Amino acid sequence: MQSDEIWIIDDDRSIRWVLEKAFTKEGIKTQCFEDGNRILKKLDSNTPSIIMSDIRMPGIDGIALLDKINKEHPELPVIIMTAHSDLESALSAYQGGAFEYLPKPFDINEAVSLAKRALKTTKPQKEKSKTEVKEKISEIIGEAPAMQEVYRAIGRLSRSNITVLITGESGTGKELVASALHKHSPRAGQSFIALNMAAIPKELLESELFGHEKGAFTGATSSRKGHFELANNGTLFLDEIGDMHSDLQSRLLRVLSNGEFFRVGGHQSVKVDVRIIAATHQNLNELVAQGKFREDLYHRLNVIRVHVPALRERSSDITALTKFFLKRAAIELDIEKKAPSKEVYNFLKSLEWPGNVRQLENACRWMTVMASGSDIHMEELPPELLNDSVSSSNDSLDWQAALRNWAENSLSSGDKAILEFAVPEFEKVLIECAMKQSGGRRQDAAKLLGWGRNTLARKIKDLKME
Repeated sequence: MQSDEIWIIDDDRSIRWVLEKAFTKEGIKTQCFEDGNRILKKLDSNTPSIIMSDIRMPGIDGIALLDKINKEHPELPVIIMTAHSDLESALSAYQGGAFEYLPKPFDINEAVSLAKRALKTTKPQKEKSKTEVKEKISEIIGEAPAMQEVYRAIGRLSRSNITVLITGESGTGKELVASALHKHSPRAGQSFIALNMAAIPKELLESELFGHEKGAFTGATSSRKGHFELANNGTLFLDEIGDMHSDLQSRLLRVLSNGEFFRVGGHQSVKVDVRIIAATHQNLNELVAQGKFREDLYHRLNVIRVHVPALRERSSDITALTKFFLKRAAIELDIEKKAPSKEVYNFLKSLEWPGNVRQLENACRWMTVMASGSDIHMEELPPELLNDSVSSSNDSLDWQAALRNWAENSLSSGDKAILEFAVPEFEKVLIECAMKQSGGRRQDAAKLLGWGRNTLARKIKDLKME
């Protein structure tokens, strides 16, 4: 019997309560469960319209539950929720047949909207892929909200050969995302070939892409396959596609149109089956408007777009990334792993990181080599990081943005009662600055702060600033 209701499975009572209230307000019936074991028997006699399940909970976990539901009730949409939002869990959810993947904390309106969409959707009856997450993509690290759309995209595209355009600043890890898209696609067993358009001179790039015949140019002493042939039946990753010369853009467009090309100096066409993933740090729309990039090629590449966030947009991931890079550097150099102090971690989170994840990785190599002991202290950080910090301070950065960044990092790290720490520290800084400006005269400092002299005296005493 089919009932028009949503079953919510989560061991967190507050999550169940919030979702139940939200759906009731929308006129949608709900039933709540603390774990997944009870619903397996209940499904024999009653089937809801949707199931929303947490991943980590007592008894059967959400992924195993999803697998059982898909085998016995393949038409039933399942929305997977998780507070541990990483690439592996996203892939497990999508490859396991989840209707959608919802990372916590989520916006309640988004959850309701998603459930309504699932209510209108009939899940297609099809044989589920047995593809599993064979390895952890350990280098794509982070649970920041800015990374969730990246994980969702990789999961959604895990059964697809569609062309993808990856955008993002230099050093954000676009090639890692491209590699993950390949490793979790139907072409996973075939070659993944990467080529950086900006790193190869124009004169050599055509040969690199399409290969050449013997005698095609000076030095061509033998025939050679290009990257398109090497990637046949697999994936070709074209990094920094915005730097591609206009002549080669035309040739690339023809290959994308019909899968055929000629080697340099060749007269016989070569046919290939290649999935294209391109990446750029540039704004291709602007390049098209300036006549520097072909509009028809842009539309061929921009089928699905995945944006990789800058490191400053996911600063809560800096601690995990730093630990990973320090561990890898220690292994590469065959030395003891170094451990930053809390002060160092907080400092690293406060930086802008114009070079993004690549800059952080290089900084971790520096710290591994230059730190004298097993602990890393402020004075042992790369000089350019310390200089950037001083420069940023002199540029009068938006203090509200800095405060917001600190609050987000603290909350995401699990800190509680942050006002109890922040307000006294905030007042201390203002008092110290006012006292410095007034030359130590409390009456003048109180005026600068907008307080009376007695209020300032009391604050100094309460904050133990005597």
